Amino acid sequence: MSGGEHETPTGERIVQRGLWFEEFVVGTTYEHRPGRTITEADNVLFTTQTMNTQALHLDAAYAAGTEFGERLVNSMFTLSTVVGLSVAQLTQGTIVANLGFSEIRFPKPLFHGDTLYAETLVTEKRESKSRPTEGIVTLEHTGRNQHGDVVAVAVRRTLVQKRPGEPS
Repeated sequence: MSGGEHETPTGERIVQRGLWFEEFVVGTTYEHRPGRTITEADNVLFTTQTMNTQALHLDAAYAAGTEFGERLVNSMFTLSTVVGLSVAQLTQGTIVANLGFSEIRFPKPLFHGDTLYAETLVTEKRESKSRPTEGIVTLEHTGRNQHGDVVAVAVRRTLVQKRPGEPS
């Protein structure tokens, strides 16, 4: 070898990606790991960046006097993180667009120091009528804290690429 050249091992190269439309199976639940421990800094940064001045997220003295006794993690941060935890496993590089969210709920609060885990159930899929190289997949995302308590649920419809070269 001359200077600057490097030997490369032979074999297949694999790039992390999400699932193609054909790989989604209705009824399958994906557990997304690792989880994400939520810090005070995460919550305050997200809350202030999004101009959400709710005292329950920012004012420790105020929150101490509520039924929760402490500040709550912003529910939009919780939702964003639950969806984010699913990306590498399900949609990295294969999603075309989010089509919408529905049935969003937050049954229990999330607090600073809690660890958020996510799982996704594939509830429906169909080929796109107007885009022959894509399909619509409906996902139900669930976020749980370290105790297994459900802290967020959301149904999301996504437009996903079909495997390249697959017949329509």
